Amino acid sequence: MNMSIINQMIPDFSVEAFHNGEFKTITSEDVKGKWSIFLFYPADFTFVCPTELEDMAKIHDELLALGAEVYSVSTDSHFVHKAWHDASEAIGKVTYPMLADPTFKLARGFDVMIEEAGQALRGTFLANPEGIVKVAEVHDLGIGRSAKDMLRKVKAAQYVANNDGEVCPAAWEEGQATLTPSLDLVGKI
Repeated sequence: MNMSIINQMIPDFSVEAFHNGEFKTITSEDVKGKWSIFLFYPADFTFVCPTELEDMAKIHDELLALGAEVYSVSTDSHFVHKAWHDASEAIGKVTYPMLADPTFKLARGFDVMIEEAGQALRGTFLANPEGIVKVAEVHDLGIGRSAKDMLRKVKAAQYVANNDGEVCPAAWEEGQATLTPSLDLVGKI
């Protein structure tokens, strides 16, 4: 993975999506103006993937309240997303847009494409309202992610963005103390 994606603009894109019972086009310009989570997964109708999308669906309202939207992404078509949404109890709970990436433009743009499989790795990316990537995390296919930890990362990224000069230490939770980097802290932590 090319970690240079941190502090870089999200790639330009225009893709079809399944969202709230409808097909729609979503572009890179549409996602700007709010915090955006891109949740890449290998394929619809699989095993770990529905557990992750359902887990994210459980906190979707909390994320929306923070001004953040989730965009799940696989290389399946928007038609397959609809069929999966209709067939799976877990995916039926998804209320965020399910982006279709059959041309692999997004997966390649975020550097999570498995070329020989035609699928994406489990990649999670958080972009700020300007479209700048602030969090990038990639998992092997057999390792599921935690939506609760993503919620924590959204809150931390928003805190840092709104509190110039402060940083969030490891496992920081909302309301806990932060750090202000200075010469006085060197060697004291």
